[in-house]
Amino acid sequence: MRKGILKLSVLLVVVAAVIAVASIAISQNSRVKRDELYRVIDLFSDSFAIIQSDYVEEIDPKTLVYGALKGMLLSLDAHSQFMDPETYNELKIDTTGQFGGLGIEITIKDGLLTVVTPIEDTPAWRAGIKAGDRIVKIDGELTRDISLAEAVKKLRGKPKTEINMTVLREGEGKLLDFKIVREIIKIKDIKDARILDDEIAYIRLVEFRQDTPRDFKAALNELKKQGMKGLILDLRNNPGGLLDAAVRIADNFLERDKLVVSTRGRKDDQNMEFSSLNKKPDLDLPLVILVNGGSASGSEIVAAALQDYKRAIIVGTKTFGKGSVQTVIPLSDGSAIRLTTSKYFSPNGRVIHGEGVEPDIAVQGGEIKLLADETTIAEDIFEELEDESEDKSKEKFAEKYKTDNQLMRAMDVLRAIKIFESTKSGQVSNAKS
Repeated sequence: MRKGILKLSVLLVVVAAVIAVASIAISQNSRVKRDELYRVIDLFSDSFAIIQSDYVEEIDPKTLVYGALKGMLLSLDAHSQFMDPETYNELKIDTTGQFGGLGIEITIKDGLLTVVTPIEDTPAWRAGIKAGDRIVKIDGELTRDISLAEAVKKLRGKPKTEINMTVLREGEGKLLDFKIVREIIKIKDIKDARILDDEIAYIRLVEFRQDTPRDFKAALNELKKQGMKGLILDLRNNPGGLLDAAVRIADNFLERDKLVVSTRGRKDDQNMEFSSLNKKPDLDLPLVILVNGGSASGSEIVAAALQDYKRAIIVGTKTFGKGSVQTVIPLSDGSAIRLTTSKYFSPNGRVIHGEGVEPDIAVQGGEIKLLADETTIAEDIFEELEDESEDKSKEKFAEKYKTDNQLMRAMDVLRAIKIFESTKSGQVSNAKS
């Protein structure tokens, strides 16, 4: 008995000693970090004081602090930034879905101002700006070391005003110059929703905003009434938007309570999971998702989730690879910090940021040239000169989609699935000689 008590006492002493040593190590580590922090703060304070007293001109202290904050956030990653009150207000305007500008989503990639995607039917789209274009000049000024906030400020402006951009495009042997007239940008989430051929439906989704899940559900229900047997969800050049909206789009095709995406950061409250909630999902509807290098953020979340669950076939080219979460933190004077706080992970744990989503079937974008006689060419010219009604626009799309290489390959995939399913069920009769 005494031996048992003695052993227990020795064990408790050893445990206490280990805890004490660990506590000392942690304490010493914390003290080292704290001392290092104080030294760096002293360095900043000394520099601030020297500039205030010795610089050739008197500088407003707020200007110095703002400059320091911009540099501090810029040193973290391409998506973190300090926003002065004016820039923060512009961000608020951006979330309303209507603003004056060119219609492009931009980021900083490899140190260069890069177009994530042009938004359809906007000045940038019509001018020929493409995903992946590197903007090297804005109105003749080089964009070297420009921040996202500064770029947005330069690109936006009053409607009907011109802006000149010089672009570096991969595969081109020269710089490309564009003159674009700004417009009020009105974003319509669902660009197209229609039945194509062979009971195959098509939905073009250009961004994820507050009303997108509701509008998408309404479009699905309407297409079902029209006899939809398969769906192509076009997420090409979709830059993302609201995380919750993207999750709600994905859960239209997943069983309830399935993980759609998770976020992981340094703090426990930054680790979150977003699951499907739809009580009546479409689990049997054959689904193909179209993606390209302009598909980013929310688009990648939807594509990755449905790919992980083998619920959809992904067709196109590798996506952009923007899978980080930015939290906007307002400051006391009306300014704000946009800080990267976590990253997105697919249900299978795949990292999206910097990696993108690889398609199941790689198909390069391009236009299929259809053969046409002189009469057809002449008719096309006169049709371009006519004012198009809504019906004519639908007819034009019905013909134009057949020249879209990626879309046609997506239709081939769904046709093959349809044939395979009918073969399994014995609906295909044997040919008689």
